[in-house]
Amino acid sequence: MNSRIVSLALAAFLLGGCSLIPAYERPAMPVAAQYPEVPDSGAQPVASLAWRSFFRDPALQPLIETALRNNRDLRVATLNVAAYQARYRIRQADLLPQVTADASGSRQRLPADLSPGGQANTEGQYRVGLNMSYELDLFGRVHSLSEEALQQYLATSQAQRTVQISLIANVANAWLTWQADQQLLKLTRSTVDTYQQSYQLTQRSADVGTATLLAVRQTETLLREAQSRYQQYLRQVAEDRNLLVMLLGADLPAGSQMAAQAPSPLSEIPVGLPSDLLNQRPDILQAEHQLMAANADIGAARAAFFPRISLTAAGGTSSSELAGLFNAGSGSWLFAPQISLPIFNAGSLQASLDAAKITRDINVARYEGAIQTGFREVSDGLAATATHRRQVEAQQQLVTASNEYYRLAEARYHTGVDSSLTLLDAQRTLFSAQQGLISERLAERIAAVDLYKALGGGWQG
Repeated sequence: MNSRIVSLALAAFLLGGCSLIPAYERPAMPVAAQYPEVPDSGAQPVASLAWRSFFRDPALQPLIETALRNNRDLRVATLNVAAYQARYRIRQADLLPQVTADASGSRQRLPADLSPGGQANTEGQYRVGLNMSYELDLFGRVHSLSEEALQQYLATSQAQRTVQISLIANVANAWLTWQADQQLLKLTRSTVDTYQQSYQLTQRSADVGTATLLAVRQTETLLREAQSRYQQYLRQVAEDRNLLVMLLGADLPAGSQMAAQAPSPLSEIPVGLPSDLLNQRPDILQAEHQLMAANADIGAARAAFFPRISLTAAGGTSSSELAGLFNAGSGSWLFAPQISLPIFNAGSLQASLDAAKITRDINVARYEGAIQTGFREVSDGLAATATHRRQVEAQQQLVTASNEYYRLAEARYHTGVDSSLTLLDAQRTLFSAQQGLISERLAERIAAVDLYKALGGGWQG
């Protein structure tokens, strides 16, 4: 009899697999074929450019490694992937027959007034066997639910990649900001010392009548402003460090507290075409998998209109005595198919199908929106990197000119040609230009990091 059960299970399994899931077609890209004013470079996709190759700073790489090990947001995203993987395995198990081995036994004493023979007696019943249950998936309901779970699992894995890319970019931006603020702090400290000397010199000159009170107050104004900026940068450096610690999920590695220095250059970014985003930006891939999951839900909703056929079978041995379980003639079997056909449900099945179709349409809009967002972010990043590069060059020229202006003003002041007001203006102009150069260099590097992130890079080690 066990061979009959196996044969029935195999036949039911082979009959299953019909799917009512609509044929999936990827929606057309709702963006231009090329980025504004950027021709196709023909380079490799940025997703193949590992973050270690892009972020070449030897001081930054250990920080990214620490964040990837310890960051709590990334840990939650990883656990979500594991949870959806388990849910998919549960749905996969529903495609196969469920077989259990059971053993049961009971003894019962009936009093004389309840016994059919009018005498008290004791009865026993024992059973050992295999039980099988299986839904014959003729219309693909179980298969559709399994496909939906698979696509949700794949979508969650892409969400994990999104978190990882964002984490790497955030660590890099926080590190670059920390370095820039340290440079600003060092520059401001030097400027405060210079203004302090100028203030003391102007004060002594006013005491002997060679400088006016206006010059003293103007010099003091510059000094107090620089001192205020110094405290501001002290606060920013501390906040930058705290942000890094939070992103890393641990304290900074030994040796990270270093003097301000110019960071290592970033690699060139291969841009490619907007169509590359479909295969490299994880948020777009996540949206597409969610769209495919919604498409599979339509198949499950359609299958609900058709009969559900369940097969239950059991085979084993039974006896009234434990010692007689395996005697000849003690075999037993059961085969109980069941069919359930929906007749009246007040329109709930149609409503479920309508809801599944609407959900699919919503996910189409989300998918198209993800593409448009990615296209805009890349376009903005390209514009930012190009203009920041030219702005850094212009700012560098401004620093050179301001430095020459300060040198000439200082020489003319010491020879008595110009007043201290010209020298003060030159000092203020040079300080402002130097601050602007540090800030603009930081903006250029952050724009490059954001473009790398927008193109879908950063998830490979």
